[in-house]
Order: sequence, then structure tokens, then C-alpha cells
Amino acid sequence: MKIHEYQAKDVLRRYRVPTPRGAACFSIDEAVKAAESLGGKVWVVKAQIHAGGRGKGGGVKLARSIEEVREHAGTILGMQLVTHQTGPAGQKVRRLLVEEGADIRKELYAGMVVDRSTQRVALLASSEGGMDIEEVAASTPEKIHKVFIDPGTGLRDEEADEVARRIGIPEAAVVQARAVLQGLYRAFDQTDASLAEINPLILTGDGRVVALDAKMNFDDNALFRHPDILAMRDLDEEDPADVEASRQELNYVQLDGDIGCLVNGAGLAMATMDIVKVYGGEAANFLDVGGGATTERVTEAFKIMLRNPRLKAILVNIFGGIMRCDVIASACVDAARQVSLRVPLVVRLEGTNVELGKKILADSGLPIIPCSSMAEAAQKAVAASRGSAAGKN
Repeated sequence: MKIHEYQAKDVLRRYRVPTPRGAACFSIDEAVKAAESLGGKVWVVKAQIHAGGRGKGGGVKLARSIEEVREHAGTILGMQLVTHQTGPAGQKVRRLLVEEGADIRKELYAGMVVDRSTQRVALLASSEGGMDIEEVAASTPEKIHKVFIDPGTGLRDEEADEVARRIGIPEAAVVQARAVLQGLYRAFDQTDASLAEINPLILTGDGRVVALDAKMNFDDNALFRHPDILAMRDLDEEDPADVEASRQELNYVQLDGDIGCLVNGAGLAMATMDIVKVYGGEAANFLDVGGGATTERVTEAFKIMLRNPRLKAILVNIFGGIMRCDVIASACVDAARQVSLRVPLVVRLEGTNVELGKKILADSGLPIIPCSSMAEAAQKAVAASRGSAAGKN
């Protein structure tokens, strides 16, 4: 789950990571009141969307008067902000962050991710703040410094100090930087985050170390432990199909192809997408219905897939272990009738009660394309998506 910049800063402040003073705003008047309350002579008006590159897209503006705050808020609120992470359609801006201006002396980078090879949290830090870290890694990898943190000790003082010095923190500010990096680690660890990033982390003119921007993503499977984090979820920033899938407890990710895949089990789902690719097709989605799919859940899965205008065929690939083949066959038949299925449906069943499942499909009277192997199912799904007669045999 992703949250907005202002929310990520709220989280970081709990762990004593300093950030600029600011306020979330949902209207032009709120933006003006926020600037007046903050005081000062310079403010920053920032679009709040779940994407990076906002400044390049026109979503971050500097204001030197209250009138400029009003003007920028009016321009940014409601705009369709296009960045390298939103795609060409962009994302509508519904929220703003109005912050006090900062005296930036140097821009740095600090981030935390899980490194699967070492099975530890990795601190990544660089002197090249304000840039995409992927770009820095590609062009100047030597400028990225890494620490793989022992979960038993956390980020140690000497580790944090060494990283701070390597990225250009002056000696007088090393203790501050240590506190920021250790606070970032505690925030990452204690909230079950999957990403915690400060870009840029700045050194101010008066020698303070401040998180000028912040981004945090969280492990969906751990959100039950963090109702305060879950409450920050902004459904307007998510694909409606993803939102509906989560409500139905379906693991769904929309992709760029035209063959919908409904599978039980993440491993089998990945293998199904792979074999569709092998036979020249492209999966329209990853969709794992789990081991306890009901007629209602399969029906919702069909509805979600059918929202995709590119969809040309659906491939159901089920291995019946916990999930019995007769149950999934009945669910597929009922679901197909309820949604008035308009695309070819290819079904491959294997496992518990497979013969009964095949009989249910055959007796349904629906134009279902049965298959006995994954390879056959993939071939027929690809053929069906192209309107080939081979998909109907």
C-alpha cells in the first residue's frame, strides 16, 4: 500500500525525523489558510499523488506571496498530472501539501528496502539527491553507498556515521544525520514498510539535516497490525479493479495483454502467464483466487477481468488440491451465466474430482473450451483471443 508525501512525513516525525512544517489541503482556501498559518515569505505548493516526478510535471511550485499560493493551488488542484510514473493518462490531483520554504545547501538521498539476497533491510544513501535513484545507479553506481542492517542490532551508530560522511555530511552535522538515518530505519522496521525513501534529504544553510520529501510503501499482508497506516489509504489513487479485488480477497494485478487468467495459487498463476507468453499470447492480468474460491468470488473475478476493454479471452487454470475441481467448475458455470460472458472461456482442470468437474462443464450448455493440459489450454486461449477457429476445437 502507498501513502502520500504528507502522510509519510507524519510517520517519519513519529520517529523524530525532522521535516518542514506543512499542512495537507483539499481546496484553494485551505491552501491559503495553511500558508498564512505557517507564516514566512516563501512556501511550496505540492501536488499529492502516488507517483514521483511531480516537479517535472508541473506539480510542485514555489510561491513568494499569498496570492501566488492561491494561484498555484488553483492551477495544481484538479489538474491531470503526468509524470514518468503515471503513464500518459496522468493522475488527477485531489490533495495538496503546502509547506514552508527551505534554505537548501545540499541535496542528498536516503532510502530503505528489503534486500532478499541478504535477507536484511538495506540502507541506500547517495550524495546525488533530488534525482531518480535508478538513474544514479545506472550512471554513477559508485555514488550509492549500502549498509545491510543486522536486525538484532538495528542501524548502529558507526554504520550511520560512516554513511553520513560518505555522502558529504559535514562533521558538525554527522550526529544529526545519524539520528535521521536511525529514525528512518525504525520507521521502516516498526511499520512493516516495503520502501521508505527521503529524496531529497537536505542539508540546510544553517547546518540542519531535514527530510524535504518522503515516500513510504507498506506490506499489504502486515496492515492488520497497523490500522493507523491502513486508515491512510487513498482509494482515489488506486485502480478501481484493484480496489474491488482487494475487497473480494482476490490477488489481482492488471497487465497489458488481452488474455485474462484465473488461477488458484501464485506459483501456478506465474506459470500460466509464462506459458501463455510461450505460445505467443500476453496475459491481461495476474489473478489468484486462492484455495477457497466460491461462486461469488469467481463471479467477482470474472467481473473484474471483464472491466478491461482489451480482454479477448479468459483462461481458467485450476489444480484441485484444497480447491475441488467440481466446485470450481460449478463456480465457473454460474459466474459465466451471471455476467453474460462475452469472450471465449478456456478451462483446464486437474486434481481432486476432475472428472466430475469436466462433466459439469460439458453439461452446462455454455460454449466453454475444455482442455486437459496447460500447454493445450494456453494454445487454445491464444487462438481464441485472435478469433481463430483453433481455439474452438
